[in-house]
Amino acid sequence: MNAMRKYAVIVAGGSGLRMGADKPKQFLLLQGKPILWHTLNAFLAAFSDISIKLVLPLNFMNEGKQLVASFNEPNRIELVTGGATRFDSVKNGLKTIDTPGIVFVHDGVRCLVSKELIHRCYEQAIEKGSAIPAIAATDSIRIETEQQQQYVVNRAQVKIIQTPQTFQTEILLPAFEREYQIEFTDEATVVETSGQQVFLIDGDYQNIKITRPIDLFIAEQILQDKTN
Repeated sequence: MNAMRKYAVIVAGGSGLRMGADKPKQFLLLQGKPILWHTLNAFLAAFSDISIKLVLPLNFMNEGKQLVASFNEPNRIELVTGGATRFDSVKNGLKTIDTPGIVFVHDGVRCLVSKELIHRCYEQAIEKGSAIPAIAATDSIRIETEQQQQYVVNRAQVKIIQTPQTFQTEILLPAFEREYQIEFTDEATVVETSGQQVFLIDGDYQNIKITRPIDLFIAEQILQDKTN
């Protein structure tokens, strides 16, 4: 079973406007290297036989080529053009997969993903068909309706979803053959809409998504602590 093909669709198609920078957040530097370099390196280091599909905006393909060329094994990374939505970008990445195996779909700016989480997701996906990393909510949660009403949710029942969302190809690929729906916020919702059950797995509180400047600062501190 462990000889199954492994693919990682790294989705880095966003513009990252919330960072207030002059380029997409995935190309901002973290300890001297682009955020995206750290993400790619995590998957390359996790499995020696993994094939990466790096999904980028069309106008940042040159930066992508330079980034890929900086690795010792650039042939393990294939560049794919992103789409109008995350769904379309993932779909474009999945179109390049034609052999059965396990697929990780991961946010390009979750650059602190650990080898241990990647391996756990892989093992569960083999066993159950899917592995969706999730962590418990630590803040109080309120839902505000369109009528400006609020109600409190029991945070013990709230799960914060992360990536890599990991699936067997025979579950994920057919699910993405449908048309985009606004309910498709992640790969798990796409798979559920196709009638398949998805299975959560314990995520990692350090597996943060770099969205705002404070996240970049936190990531710097975490990496610094790991190297000390």
